[in-house]
Amino acid sequence: MPAYLLLLAAVLSRVVPHAPWFNFTAVGGALLYFGARRPIRELLAPLAALIATDFCLTVFSYHYAFHLQDYILTWSWYAGAIVLGRVLLSGRITLPRFAAAVIAGPTSFFLLSNFSVWLTGTMYPMTGAGLLACYTAALPFHGFENDLASTVVVAGLAFGVPVLVRRLRTERQALPASVAH
Repeated sequence: MPAYLLLLAAVLSRVVPHAPWFNFTAVGGALLYFGARRPIRELLAPLAALIATDFCLTVFSYHYAFHLQDYILTWSWYAGAIVLGRVLLSGRITLPRFAAAVIAGPTSFFLLSNFSVWLTGTMYPMTGAGLLACYTAALPFHGFENDLASTVVVAGLAFGVPVLVRRLRTERQALPASVAH
Protein backbone atom coordinates (compact mmCIF):
# COMPACT_ATOMS: atom_id res chain seq x y z
CA MET A 1 0.00 0.00 0.00
CA PRO A 2 2.75 2.57 0.74
CA ALA A 3 4.07 2.24 -2.83
CA TYR A 4 0.64 3.11 -4.23
CA LEU A 5 0.24 6.03 -1.82
CA LEU A 6 3.63 7.35 -2.90
CA LEU A 7 2.55 6.94 -6.52
CA LEU A 8 -0.51 9.07 -5.74
CA ALA A 9 1.79 11.68 -4.17
CA ALA A 10 3.88 11.62 -7.36
CA VAL A 11 0.83 12.31 -9.51
CA LEU A 12 -0.35 15.06 -7.18
CA SER A 13 3.10 16.64 -7.13
CA ARG A 14 2.78 17.07 -10.89
CA VAL A 15 -0.77 18.42 -11.02
CA VAL A 16 -1.00 20.60 -7.90
CA PRO A 17 0.15 24.13 -8.75
CA HIS A 18 3.54 25.06 -7.34
CA ALA A 19 6.08 27.79 -7.85
CA PRO A 20 7.57 27.51 -11.36
CA TRP A 21 11.09 28.04 -10.05
CA PHE A 22 10.76 24.99 -7.82
CA ASN A 23 10.49 21.93 -10.04
CA PHE A 24 9.94 19.48 -7.17
CA THR A 25 8.03 16.31 -8.02
CA ALA A 26 7.84 12.98 -6.29
CA VAL A 27 8.02 11.01 -9.54
CA GLY A 28 11.63 9.75 -9.46
CA GLY A 29 11.60 8.73 -5.81
CA ALA A 30 8.15 7.16 -6.11
CA LEU A 31 9.16 5.06 -9.13
CA LEU A 32 12.34 3.85 -7.42
CA TYR A 33 10.33 2.93 -4.32
CA PHE A 34 7.60 1.25 -6.36
CA GLY A 35 10.17 -0.86 -8.17
CA ALA A 36 11.83 -1.87 -4.92
CA ARG A 37 8.66 -2.74 -3.04
CA ARG A 38 6.17 -4.07 -5.58
CA PRO A 39 6.40 -7.03 -7.98
CA ILE A 40 7.46 -6.14 -11.51
CA ARG A 41 4.11 -7.49 -12.80
CA GLU A 42 2.49 -4.40 -11.22
CA LEU A 43 4.54 -2.09 -13.45
CA LEU A 44 1.46 -1.11 -15.47
CA ALA A 45 -0.23 0.69 -12.56
CA PRO A 46 2.36 3.47 -12.17
CA LEU A 47 2.82 3.66 -15.94
CA ALA A 48 -0.91 4.10 -16.50
CA ALA A 49 -1.17 6.74 -13.77
CA LEU A 50 1.76 8.77 -15.10
CA ILE A 51 0.72 8.38 -18.75
CA ALA A 52 -2.74 9.69 -17.87
CA THR A 53 -1.13 12.55 -15.95
CA ASP A 54 1.06 13.45 -18.93
CA PHE A 55 -1.94 13.42 -21.24
CA CYS A 56 -4.10 15.57 -18.94
CA LEU A 57 -1.33 18.08 -18.28
CA THR A 58 -0.49 18.40 -21.97
CA VAL A 59 -4.04 18.77 -23.22
CA PHE A 60 -5.90 20.44 -20.37
CA SER A 61 -3.27 22.42 -18.46
CA TYR A 62 -0.77 23.39 -21.15
CA HIS A 63 -3.33 23.40 -23.99
CA TYR A 64 -0.98 21.66 -26.44
CA ALA A 65 -1.82 18.99 -28.95
CA PHE A 66 -0.93 15.54 -27.68
CA HIS A 67 1.51 13.62 -29.88
CA LEU A 68 2.20 10.08 -28.74
CA GLN A 69 5.73 10.03 -30.18
CA ASP A 70 6.69 12.96 -27.94
CA TYR A 71 6.20 10.81 -24.83
CA ILE A 72 7.57 7.39 -25.73
CA LEU A 73 10.99 8.22 -24.29
CA THR A 74 9.50 9.60 -21.06
CA TRP A 75 7.25 6.60 -20.60
CA SER A 76 10.16 4.27 -21.28
CA TRP A 77 12.10 6.11 -18.61
CA TYR A 78 9.24 5.61 -16.13
CA ALA A 79 9.51 1.85 -16.70
CA GLY A 80 13.30 2.03 -16.51
CA ALA A 81 13.18 3.88 -13.18
CA ILE A 82 10.96 1.14 -11.75
CA VAL A 83 13.39 -1.51 -12.98
CA LEU A 84 16.29 0.51 -11.51
CA GLY A 85 14.52 0.49 -8.14
CA ARG A 86 13.96 -3.26 -8.45
CA VAL A 87 17.62 -3.94 -9.32
CA LEU A 88 19.33 -1.63 -6.83
CA LEU A 89 16.88 -1.29 -3.94
CA SER A 90 14.72 -4.41 -3.65
CA GLY A 91 17.17 -6.36 -1.52
CA ARG A 92 19.33 -5.09 1.27
CA ILE A 93 19.65 -1.35 0.84
CA THR A 94 23.11 0.06 1.38
CA LEU A 95 24.17 3.67 1.16
CA PRO A 96 26.14 3.11 -2.08
CA ARG A 97 23.18 1.34 -3.74
CA PHE A 98 20.79 4.05 -2.57
CA ALA A 99 23.13 6.80 -3.78
CA ALA A 100 23.55 5.07 -7.14
CA ALA A 101 19.78 4.79 -7.59
CA VAL A 102 18.93 8.37 -6.61
CA ILE A 103 21.69 9.75 -8.83
CA ALA A 104 21.18 7.39 -11.78
CA GLY A 105 17.40 7.90 -11.87
CA PRO A 106 17.18 11.66 -12.42
CA THR A 107 20.48 11.82 -14.29
CA SER A 108 19.32 9.25 -16.83
CA PHE A 109 16.11 11.25 -17.33
CA PHE A 110 18.14 14.43 -17.75
CA LEU A 111 20.40 12.81 -20.34
CA LEU A 112 17.63 11.09 -22.30
CA SER A 113 15.07 13.88 -22.31
CA ASN A 114 17.53 16.58 -23.29
CA PHE A 115 19.10 14.37 -25.94
CA SER A 116 15.64 13.97 -27.46
CA VAL A 117 15.14 17.76 -27.38
CA TRP A 118 18.43 18.20 -29.23
CA LEU A 119 17.55 15.39 -31.64
CA THR A 120 14.47 17.24 -32.89
CA GLY A 121 16.78 19.91 -34.31
CA THR A 122 14.25 22.67 -33.63
CA MET A 123 15.83 24.36 -30.60
CA TYR A 124 19.52 23.57 -30.97
CA PRO A 125 21.73 22.94 -33.98
CA MET A 126 22.50 19.30 -34.73
CA THR A 127 26.17 19.68 -33.78
CA GLY A 128 28.29 18.81 -30.79
CA ALA A 129 28.12 22.43 -29.71
CA GLY A 130 24.32 22.34 -30.05
CA LEU A 131 24.13 19.23 -27.85
CA LEU A 132 26.36 20.87 -25.26
CA ALA A 133 24.20 24.02 -25.35
CA CYS A 134 21.08 21.90 -24.87
CA TYR A 135 22.49 20.15 -21.81
CA THR A 136 23.87 23.39 -20.41
CA ALA A 137 20.51 25.14 -20.72
CA ALA A 138 18.81 22.26 -18.92
CA LEU A 139 21.23 22.06 -15.97
CA PRO A 140 19.14 24.28 -13.67
CA PHE A 141 16.28 21.77 -13.94
CA HIS A 142 18.48 18.83 -12.97
CA GLY A 143 20.46 20.42 -10.17
CA PHE A 144 20.20 19.81 -6.49
CA GLU A 145 17.32 22.25 -6.11
CA ASN A 146 15.10 20.36 -8.57
CA ASP A 147 14.90 16.82 -9.95
CA LEU A 148 17.92 15.41 -8.17
CA ALA A 149 16.87 16.94 -4.85
CA SER A 150 13.29 15.78 -5.11
CA THR A 151 14.40 12.21 -5.85
CA VAL A 152 16.82 12.23 -2.89
CA VAL A 153 14.18 13.66 -0.53
CA VAL A 154 11.27 11.46 -1.62
CA ALA A 155 13.28 8.23 -1.82
CA GLY A 156 15.11 9.11 1.40
CA LEU A 157 11.85 9.54 3.26
CA ALA A 158 10.19 6.52 1.65
CA PHE A 159 13.05 4.18 2.50
CA GLY A 160 14.28 5.92 5.66
CA VAL A 161 11.13 6.54 7.70
CA PRO A 162 10.20 2.84 8.05
CA VAL A 163 13.77 2.04 9.13
CA LEU A 164 13.68 4.85 11.69
CA VAL A 165 10.29 3.71 13.04
CA ARG A 166 11.55 0.11 13.38
CA ARG A 167 14.71 1.28 15.13
CA LEU A 168 12.75 3.45 17.58
CA ARG A 169 10.31 0.62 18.24
CA THR A 170 13.18 -1.81 18.90
CA GLU A 171 14.90 0.62 21.24
CA ARG A 172 11.67 1.24 23.12
CA GLN A 173 11.09 -2.50 23.55
CA ALA A 174 14.65 -2.93 24.80
CA LEU A 175 14.11 -0.45 27.64
CA PRO A 176 13.27 -1.84 31.08
CA ALA A 177 9.55 -1.65 31.88
CA SER A 178 10.09 1.01 34.57
CA VAL A 179 11.86 3.33 32.08
CA ALA A 180 9.48 2.72 29.17
CA HIS A 181 6.45 4.11 31.00
